[in-house]
Amino acid sequence: MAGKRSVSKQSLPEQIANDLRERILSGEMAEGEPIRQEALAEEYDVSRMPIREALKRLNAEGLIQWANNRGGTVTKHSLEEIGEIFDLRILIEVDLFRRAIPSMTKEDFDDCDQILTQMETSYDEDDVARWGTLNHAYHTALYAAADRGLTTELLDRINVQSDRYIRLHLSVMKQREPAKAEHRQLLEFARNGQIEEGCALLSAHIGRTKDQLLEMIEAKRAAEE
Repeated sequence: MAGKRSVSKQSLPEQIANDLRERILSGEMAEGEPIRQEALAEEYDVSRMPIREALKRLNAEGLIQWANNRGGTVTKHSLEEIGEIFDLRILIEVDLFRRAIPSMTKEDFDDCDQILTQMETSYDEDDVARWGTLNHAYHTALYAAADRGLTTELLDRINVQSDRYIRLHLSVMKQREPAKAEHRQLLEFARNGQIEEGCALLSAHIGRTKDQLLEMIEAKRAAEE
Protein backbone atom coordinates (compact mmCIF):
# COMPACT_ATOMS: atom_id res chain seq x y z
CA MET A 1 0.00 0.00 0.00
CA ALA A 2 1.25 3.48 -0.86
CA GLY A 3 2.24 5.72 2.00
CA LYS A 4 0.24 8.71 3.10
CA ARG A 5 0.46 11.76 0.89
CA SER A 6 0.43 15.34 2.07
CA VAL A 7 -2.22 17.33 0.25
CA SER A 8 -2.54 21.09 0.49
CA LYS A 9 -6.03 22.24 1.41
CA GLN A 10 -5.78 24.84 -1.35
CA SER A 11 -4.01 24.32 -4.64
CA LEU A 12 -1.85 27.12 -6.02
CA PRO A 13 -4.35 27.98 -8.79
CA GLU A 14 -7.11 28.15 -6.17
CA GLN A 15 -5.08 30.46 -3.95
CA ILE A 16 -4.36 32.76 -6.88
CA ALA A 17 -7.98 32.66 -8.05
CA ASN A 18 -9.17 33.58 -4.55
CA ASP A 19 -6.78 36.52 -4.38
CA LEU A 20 -7.66 37.77 -7.87
CA ARG A 21 -11.37 37.38 -7.11
CA GLU A 22 -11.02 39.56 -4.02
CA ARG A 23 -9.07 42.16 -6.00
CA ILE A 24 -11.88 42.30 -8.55
CA LEU A 25 -14.68 42.38 -5.98
CA SER A 26 -12.94 45.10 -3.98
CA GLY A 27 -12.49 47.24 -7.08
CA GLU A 28 -8.68 47.08 -6.94
CA MET A 29 -8.90 45.57 -10.42
CA ALA A 30 -11.40 47.77 -12.21
CA GLU A 31 -13.99 46.70 -14.76
CA GLY A 32 -12.51 46.61 -18.23
CA GLU A 33 -8.93 46.43 -16.89
CA PRO A 34 -6.66 44.34 -19.15
CA ILE A 35 -5.41 41.04 -17.75
CA ARG A 36 -1.95 39.89 -18.84
CA GLN A 37 -0.91 36.37 -17.98
CA GLU A 38 2.81 37.17 -18.08
CA ALA A 39 2.46 40.14 -15.74
CA LEU A 40 0.43 38.13 -13.24
CA ALA A 41 2.95 35.27 -13.33
CA GLU A 42 5.69 37.77 -12.47
CA GLU A 43 3.57 39.44 -9.79
CA TYR A 44 2.75 36.14 -8.04
CA ASP A 45 6.21 34.72 -8.76
CA VAL A 46 4.85 31.55 -10.36
CA SER A 47 4.80 29.97 -13.81
CA ARG A 48 2.02 30.73 -16.28
CA MET A 49 0.28 27.39 -15.69
CA PRO A 50 -1.32 28.17 -12.26
CA ILE A 51 -2.18 31.66 -13.53
CA ARG A 52 -3.92 30.15 -16.55
CA GLU A 53 -5.89 27.74 -14.33
CA ALA A 54 -6.89 30.55 -11.96
CA LEU A 55 -8.06 32.70 -14.87
CA LYS A 56 -10.13 29.82 -16.24
CA ARG A 57 -11.97 29.63 -12.91
CA LEU A 58 -12.68 33.36 -12.85
CA ASN A 59 -13.80 33.21 -16.47
CA ALA A 60 -16.26 30.45 -15.58
CA GLU A 61 -17.59 32.66 -12.75
CA GLY A 62 -18.08 35.52 -15.19
CA LEU A 63 -15.69 37.87 -13.37
CA ILE A 64 -13.32 38.08 -16.32
CA GLN A 65 -13.57 37.67 -20.07
CA TRP A 66 -10.65 35.45 -21.00
CA ALA A 67 -9.28 33.73 -24.10
CA ASN A 68 -5.96 31.89 -23.84
CA ASN A 69 -4.52 33.28 -27.05
CA ARG A 70 -5.92 36.80 -26.82
CA GLY A 71 -5.62 37.68 -23.12
CA GLY A 72 -8.61 39.20 -21.40
CA THR A 73 -10.17 41.88 -19.25
CA VAL A 74 -12.11 42.23 -16.02
CA THR A 75 -15.77 41.90 -16.98
CA LYS A 76 -17.58 45.17 -17.53
CA HIS A 77 -21.32 44.64 -17.42
CA SER A 78 -23.65 46.96 -19.26
CA LEU A 79 -26.20 48.85 -17.18
CA GLU A 80 -28.85 46.50 -18.57
CA GLU A 81 -26.85 43.47 -17.43
CA ILE A 82 -26.35 44.93 -13.94
CA GLY A 83 -30.08 45.53 -13.73
CA GLU A 84 -30.69 41.96 -14.84
CA ILE A 85 -28.39 40.60 -12.12
CA PHE A 86 -30.47 42.32 -9.45
CA ASP A 87 -33.77 41.38 -11.09
CA LEU A 88 -32.66 37.75 -10.92
CA ARG A 89 -31.78 38.19 -7.27
CA ILE A 90 -35.28 39.47 -6.55
CA LEU A 91 -36.93 36.57 -8.37
CA ILE A 92 -34.82 33.89 -6.72
CA GLU A 93 -34.43 35.33 -3.23
CA VAL A 94 -38.08 36.20 -2.75
CA ASP A 95 -39.02 32.66 -3.79
CA LEU A 96 -36.48 31.17 -1.36
CA PHE A 97 -37.59 33.44 1.49
CA ARG A 98 -41.25 32.56 0.89
CA ARG A 99 -40.40 28.85 1.09
CA ALA A 100 -38.04 29.24 4.05
CA ILE A 101 -40.16 31.20 6.52
CA PRO A 102 -42.64 28.40 7.43
CA SER A 103 -39.76 26.00 8.11
CA MET A 104 -37.38 28.24 10.02
CA THR A 105 -36.38 27.04 13.49
CA LYS A 106 -34.93 28.76 16.53
CA GLU A 107 -31.50 27.65 15.34
CA ASP A 108 -32.08 29.39 12.00
CA PHE A 109 -33.16 32.58 13.75
CA ASP A 110 -30.16 32.45 16.08
CA ASP A 111 -27.77 31.96 13.14
CA CYS A 112 -29.25 34.98 11.35
CA ASP A 113 -29.14 37.07 14.51
CA GLN A 114 -25.49 36.25 15.11
CA ILE A 115 -24.54 37.23 11.55
CA LEU A 116 -26.54 40.46 11.84
CA THR A 117 -24.59 41.44 14.94
CA GLN A 118 -21.32 40.94 13.05
CA MET A 119 -22.72 42.88 10.08
CA GLU A 120 -23.59 45.83 12.28
CA THR A 121 -20.05 45.85 13.65
CA SER A 122 -18.63 45.87 10.13
CA TYR A 123 -20.96 48.77 9.28
CA ASP A 124 -19.66 50.78 12.23
CA GLU A 125 -16.03 49.96 11.38
CA ASP A 126 -16.56 50.83 7.70
CA ASP A 127 -15.21 47.39 6.75
CA VAL A 128 -16.73 47.10 3.27
CA ALA A 129 -15.14 43.79 2.33
CA ARG A 130 -16.26 42.07 5.54
CA TRP A 131 -19.73 43.57 5.25
CA GLY A 132 -20.05 42.18 1.72
CA THR A 133 -19.10 38.70 2.89
CA LEU A 134 -21.45 38.87 5.88
CA ASN A 135 -24.28 40.24 3.75
CA HIS A 136 -24.08 37.15 1.56
CA ALA A 137 -23.86 34.90 4.62
CA TYR A 138 -26.91 36.54 6.18
CA HIS A 139 -29.10 36.16 3.13
CA THR A 140 -27.92 32.55 2.74
CA ALA A 141 -28.85 31.82 6.37
CA LEU A 142 -32.20 33.55 5.92
CA TYR A 143 -33.13 31.17 3.10
CA ALA A 144 -31.44 27.99 4.35
CA ALA A 145 -34.67 26.42 5.65
CA ALA A 146 -36.08 26.43 2.12
CA ASP A 147 -33.73 23.48 1.48
CA ARG A 148 -33.48 24.23 -2.26
CA GLY A 149 -29.96 23.12 -3.16
CA LEU A 150 -30.05 23.76 -6.90
CA THR A 151 -31.65 27.18 -6.50
CA THR A 152 -29.08 28.13 -3.86
CA GLU A 153 -26.24 27.11 -6.17
CA LEU A 154 -27.69 29.29 -8.89
CA LEU A 155 -28.04 32.19 -6.48
CA ASP A 156 -24.42 31.77 -5.37
CA ARG A 157 -23.29 32.21 -8.97
CA ILE A 158 -25.38 35.35 -9.35
CA ASN A 159 -24.08 36.72 -6.06
CA VAL A 160 -20.51 36.47 -7.32
CA GLN A 161 -21.57 38.90 -10.05
CA SER A 162 -23.47 41.24 -7.73
CA ASP A 163 -20.97 41.36 -4.85
CA ARG A 164 -18.63 43.94 -6.36
CA TYR A 165 -21.56 46.23 -7.09
CA ILE A 166 -22.88 45.74 -3.56
CA ARG A 167 -19.47 46.73 -2.18
CA LEU A 168 -19.34 49.74 -4.49
CA HIS A 169 -22.76 50.81 -3.25
CA LEU A 170 -21.78 50.43 0.40
CA SER A 171 -18.50 52.30 -0.06
CA VAL A 172 -20.32 55.48 -1.11
CA MET A 173 -23.60 55.02 0.72
CA LYS A 174 -23.96 57.77 3.29
CA GLN A 175 -27.05 56.54 5.13
CA ARG A 176 -26.50 52.97 6.20
CA GLU A 177 -28.98 52.89 9.05
CA PRO A 178 -31.98 52.13 6.78
CA ALA A 179 -30.19 49.07 5.38
CA LYS A 180 -29.34 47.88 8.89
CA ALA A 181 -32.96 48.36 9.96
CA GLU A 182 -34.29 46.47 6.95
CA HIS A 183 -32.06 43.48 7.62
CA ARG A 184 -33.38 43.36 11.20
CA GLN A 185 -36.96 43.76 9.99
CA LEU A 186 -36.62 40.87 7.53
CA LEU A 187 -35.67 38.61 10.42
CA GLU A 188 -38.55 39.87 12.55
CA PHE A 189 -41.05 39.20 9.77
CA ALA A 190 -39.63 35.68 9.47
CA ARG A 191 -39.88 35.12 13.25
CA ASN A 192 -43.50 36.24 13.19
CA GLY A 193 -44.39 34.12 10.18
CA GLN A 194 -45.31 37.24 8.17
CA ILE A 195 -44.54 35.83 4.74
CA GLU A 196 -46.11 38.47 2.51
CA GLU A 197 -44.69 41.37 4.51
CA GLY A 198 -41.23 39.79 4.53
CA CYS A 199 -41.24 39.08 0.81
CA ALA A 200 -42.46 42.59 -0.01
CA LEU A 201 -39.69 44.15 2.08
CA LEU A 202 -37.04 41.87 0.56
CA SER A 203 -38.13 42.78 -2.97
CA ALA A 204 -38.06 46.49 -2.13
CA HIS A 205 -34.70 46.13 -0.34
CA ILE A 206 -32.95 44.59 -3.35
CA GLY A 207 -34.82 46.78 -5.82
CA ARG A 208 -33.76 50.00 -4.11
CA THR A 209 -30.12 48.88 -4.13
CA LYS A 210 -30.45 48.16 -7.84
CA ASP A 211 -31.92 51.58 -8.63
CA GLN A 212 -29.31 53.46 -6.59
CA LEU A 213 -26.47 51.45 -8.11
CA LEU A 214 -27.59 51.97 -11.70
CA GLU A 215 -27.86 55.71 -11.14
CA MET A 216 -24.44 55.83 -9.50
CA ILE A 217 -22.66 53.66 -12.09
CA GLU A 218 -24.24 55.52 -15.00
CA ALA A 219 -23.00 58.85 -13.58
CA LYS A 220 -19.54 57.39 -12.84
CA ARG A 221 -19.12 56.04 -16.37
CA ALA A 222 -20.35 59.25 -17.93
CA ALA A 223 -17.78 61.23 -15.93
CA GLU A 224 -15.00 58.89 -17.08
CA GLU A 225 -15.83 59.22 -20.78
